[in-house]
Amino acid sequence: MLSFEGAASFPSEQPDRRSRPDDDNGGYAMAGELLGFIGIGRMGGPMASRLLDAGYSLCVYDKQPEATADLVARGARLARSAGEVASTAEIVLLSLPTPDIVKAVTLGENGVGVGNRVRTVIDLSTTGPGVATIVAKGLGERQITLIDSPVSGGITGAKAGTLAVMVSGPRDVYDAKVEPILKHFGKLFYTGDKPGLAQTAKLVNNLLAAAALVISSEGMAMGVKAGLDPKVLLDIINVSSGRNSATQDKFPRAVLPGTFDFGFATALSYKDVRLCLDEAEAMGIPMIMGAVVRQILALTQAKYGPDSDFTSIAKLSEEWAGVQIRG
Repeated sequence: MLSFEGAASFPSEQPDRRSRPDDDNGGYAMAGELLGFIGIGRMGGPMASRLLDAGYSLCVYDKQPEATADLVARGARLARSAGEVASTAEIVLLSLPTPDIVKAVTLGENGVGVGNRVRTVIDLSTTGPGVATIVAKGLGERQITLIDSPVSGGITGAKAGTLAVMVSGPRDVYDAKVEPILKHFGKLFYTGDKPGLAQTAKLVNNLLAAAALVISSEGMAMGVKAGLDPKVLLDIINVSSGRNSATQDKFPRAVLPGTFDFGFATALSYKDVRLCLDEAEAMGIPMIMGAVVRQILALTQAKYGPDSDFTSIAKLSEEWAGVQIRG
């Protein structure tokens, strides 16, 4: 388990909802409802910023304090640990990269579970249904409700508020507390009250997204090798039956320009596909094509590194075909 530094003791009372200086109010002006936000990364940062835009006050924490600088400059309170966030706000949102980190932040030492204020945790991470079930049970033993809410749409969607937001958890908590918050991130899809249902939906989506990128890379490499202009071929595909999320978005933005900077790490895509296949295997569902996608992602990660953009999948097809797919 990870250990979170700081915050040996936590405030016993909820602090005032304050965010900006005002000499007529003890040095601060009152702001909106106070929320906690843990994980101010490439996705978490834009989502937290949207909550500030919507009038909420925030208490934020990240293992890398510099990640919180912009939010703190806008009035967010900086906490010293996940536990301190959970002793400050009744509702805490998480946006974290891996299942192990989610378990550590929620159930580990100085994690959310030791907070004395939190009652609802909204997990925006992709963990898989197994981890969601474990976290829901562990938090439930501490009278904390987990709302499982992975998102899809990338950094662009996080900034624009156009994410697909999948949600599972108790319907009454969702209706009363969660829906008004999550609506600022995009379109909401309530999947049911069973922990992990939203995670299953997210894993299926991410498997299909990765599969589309793999097969589109192979097709585009073939077309270019035959002498087709890649932009013309892409235009044809995108008004024909072969169009998909890779040809409509990822290729125009990150492959044809040669930037390979769509904004989603290969390691994260590999993690999501692996989780999906592991869950399918546990359910007795064969995923033959999914296994191929997982292997392509493993090769991409081995060759270009875990921090490479997952559109680097196209580089493999380029190398194998001896061509470059460029506009």
